[in-house]
Amino acid sequence: MWIRRFHPAPEKPIRLVCLPHAGGTASSFFRYSQVLAATADVLTIQYPGRQDRRHEPPLTTVSALADRIHRVLAPYHDRPLFLFGHSMGGVLGFEVARRMEREGRPPSGLIVSGRRAPDIYAADNVHTRGDEALIAEMSTLSGTDPGVLADEEILRMVLPAMRADFKAIETYRYRPDGSQPALACPLSVLTGESDPRVSLEQAKAWREFTSGPFTFRSFPGGHFFLTPQQDAVTAAIAQDMALISQPAAH
Repeated sequence: MWIRRFHPAPEKPIRLVCLPHAGGTASSFFRYSQVLAATADVLTIQYPGRQDRRHEPPLTTVSALADRIHRVLAPYHDRPLFLFGHSMGGVLGFEVARRMEREGRPPSGLIVSGRRAPDIYAADNVHTRGDEALIAEMSTLSGTDPGVLADEEILRMVLPAMRADFKAIETYRYRPDGSQPALACPLSVLTGESDPRVSLEQAKAWREFTSGPFTFRSFPGGHFFLTPQQDAVTAAIAQDMALISQPAAH
C-alpha cells in the first residue's frame, strides 16, 4: 500500500499529498498531517523498501517512482489535489505534477521544499560508495534520528532503501517537453536559509518551471528546517492551499 492516512479528513474540500525525502518514510510527515488535517484530507506516500513495506524491493529511479505514484493517485481527483514534497520528494512531486498535467488532470498546486531547481545538478555519487559514506551523508543533513544511525541492526534494515533513494535522485535528469515551462499549475518553493545542499538562488530557480503563479519562502535552518520550523511551514502550506483554492485565484 502506497498511501497512509494518519488523520483522515474526508469532509475537507481539498487534498494534500505528502512525498518524503530520500530515505524517508510516511511517518516523517505524521506531525504535519496532524496539523494540516484541519485544512485538507492529507495523504502521505510510503515508498517501497521501508517500514511495513521493507520486504518489497525499493525502486531506483525517479521516473519509476513518479509513474507508480501517479497511478496510485488516480482515484483521488474528486477534489482539488495539492502535492507537497521535501528534497527528493520535491522532485517526485514535480514529476507527478507533469504527468497529471499531461493527462489533463493537473494538480491544484505543487509545493516543493528543500530542493534546487530540477535542471541544477550536483556531482553527487553517494549511492556508489560504501555504507559509511551513506551514513555520513545522512548525518550531515540531520534528517535521520541519531539513534537509528547508532543502531547497527536498524541501519542494516534501512540502508538498502536509503541507497536506492540516493541512486534515484542522484541519477535523475530533467527532460523538458519543449520550450515552454514544464508546468502550468501554481508552484510554491520553501527552503532552509542555511541548507548545505541548496542555495537560495538554486531554490529560486524553480521560478522558470511554471507559467502559473510562483511563491518563494525561506526559513531559518538547514536541509531539514521542516522540523524546527513546523509551525511556520504548516502555516505557509495551509495559506498556499487556501489562496489557490479561492475561485478568484484561477
